[in-house]
Amino acid sequence: MSDPQLRTPRVAIIGAGMSGIGMGCDLRRAGIETFRIFEKWDGVGGTWHANTYPGLHCDVPSRNYQFRFAPNPNWSRVFSPGPEIRAYLERVVDDFQLRDRISLRTEVDEAVWDEDRHVWTLTTKAGEVSEWDFVITACGGLVETRTPDIPGLDDFEGARFHSAEWDHSVPLEGKRVAVIGTGSTGMQITKGLAGVAGHFELYQRTPQWILPIPNRRYTRLTKWAMRRFGDQLEPLFFAGHQKLTEGSFGVAVVQPGWQRRLLSWMCRKHLDWTVRDPELRRRFTPDDLPMCKRLIIGTGFYQLFRRPDVELVDVGIDHIEARGIVTTDGVLHEQDVIVTATGFNAHQFVRPMELVGLEGRRLSDAWGEREPYGYRSVAIPGFPNVFMLIGPHSPFGNQSLFIISETQRAFAMGWIERWRRGEIAWATPTDEAAERFNAEMKQALPNTIWTSGCSSWYIGKDGLPSVWPWQASHHREILREPEPADWLVEQPREREPAHA
Repeated sequence: MSDPQLRTPRVAIIGAGMSGIGMGCDLRRAGIETFRIFEKWDGVGGTWHANTYPGLHCDVPSRNYQFRFAPNPNWSRVFSPGPEIRAYLERVVDDFQLRDRISLRTEVDEAVWDEDRHVWTLTTKAGEVSEWDFVITACGGLVETRTPDIPGLDDFEGARFHSAEWDHSVPLEGKRVAVIGTGSTGMQITKGLAGVAGHFELYQRTPQWILPIPNRRYTRLTKWAMRRFGDQLEPLFFAGHQKLTEGSFGVAVVQPGWQRRLLSWMCRKHLDWTVRDPELRRRFTPDDLPMCKRLIIGTGFYQLFRRPDVELVDVGIDHIEARGIVTTDGVLHEQDVIVTATGFNAHQFVRPMELVGLEGRRLSDAWGEREPYGYRSVAIPGFPNVFMLIGPHSPFGNQSLFIISETQRAFAMGWIERWRRGEIAWATPTDEAAERFNAEMKQALPNTIWTSGCSSWYIGKDGLPSVWPWQASHHREILREPEPADWLVEQPREREPAHA
C-alpha cells in the first residue's frame, strides 16, 4: 500500500524493450501505479521483438542477461537464443502485470515541457495528448535499420530484406542466399543458414575478430540446481561476471596491459588453428586490433567455409541488378534472396521524437550537428525530469545492458523518490556539468582500444568513438548518488497537485 503522505508521480516510459520493462517493474515494486509504457511496435521486447533471424542469440552470458529481481533458472545455454530472451521478457511483463500499462503501436511524436505547471505534455503520432511529471526514454540504440548505399539495390527481383526485418514468408531451403555484412548478425545468420540454403554467400567488406567462447548447453542438473538454490547461486554468478568483466574485458578495452594481449592472442590463435588454408586465413584476418570493434563471440563459424555450399565473397560489390550481385571484378552472383545485415543507425537514441524543454530548448537543436551527448549517460541539460536508459555514452560493447540499465534506472528512481517526498519539482543537469563530463570522456579516449585506428559504428560525427572510456564499475560509482553541484533543481510550489 502506498504512503498517503507521498506525492504520486505520473511517469511516461518511451519503449517496451528490456529497459522500459525494467523501469515499469521498478515503479510497480515501489508502489507507483501511475505510469504508462509507450511502444511503437506491435509487441514487447525491443530488439528481441524486432530481430527474429535464423541463428539469433545473445553474446552476453544468460545468467547476467536478465533482471536480478526476476532470475530465470531455465536458460538452455550459456548464451541464450533470441526466442528464449523474448519469451523471458514476455514472462516478466506478465508476472509484473504490465500488459495494461503498455500501449502498443503508439509512437510518441513530441514531448513539451510546461514551465508554469511543471509537467510534460506528450503527443503521439495519432494525436493523443497526455500529461506526465517524468519522462523516461527507453528507446534503445539499435532500432533504426541502416540500408547500404549500393547502386541498383531496388532493382533486385528476388526477395530482399534487412536482418532486423526478416521476412519469414520467404522460403530459404535450397535457395541461393546472400548476406551482406560480417558483424555479429551476419555471422550468426551464416551459422543459422549454412546447410539450409542451397548455396550461401557471405559478403565481407572488412573481416572481424572472433573470441572463441563455446555456447554450451546447460544440463538438467544445472537447471535443477538453479531452481532449487537460485537465491544463493544467482548472486554468485552476478559477482563472478562483474569480476571477470572488470578484470579482463573491461581492462582490455580501456587500457593497455596483459588482458588486452591475452584476448588478442585468443582471437588470433582461434583463427590460426581453425582456418588451415593460408589464403582463406589471410582473407579472414582483420587489419585492426582485436576489440577495436565490438568483439564477436562464439565458435563454429570458420569451419562452415569448408562446406562446398558456403562461400566467402570479399571482392567489393559494384552494383546489384535484377538477377543478383555484381562484384567489382565483373562477376554476376545470381541470388534468390539478399539479406542486408548492415546494422543500425546507432546514434539516433530518442530521435525522431522531439523534446522541447526549458525556454523552448529543442533536442534537435541541442544535438544538432554534434554527436548526441548527455550527462553521465542518463540526462540531458535543459530537459527537466527526463532520464535516459541506454542513452549516449552508456557502457556498450560486450557489457550486459541489463546491468547498465539497472544502474540508470536506480538513478532515475532516486529522483522520482525525491519528487514523491516533495523535495523537488524538477531537476536537470547543468550545461556546465554536461560539458565537463564530455570533456573528461574525450580526455580518456586516447587510452582506449577504440582509438587504435579502426572504423566502427562507435565512431560519431566528430570522428571520435561515442563510447564509455572507463570500466563499467566507474559507471556504477558516478551514478550511485547525484552530485548536487551538477544539478539545477526547482523546489515545488504549494499549489502543485499530488496526483493522488
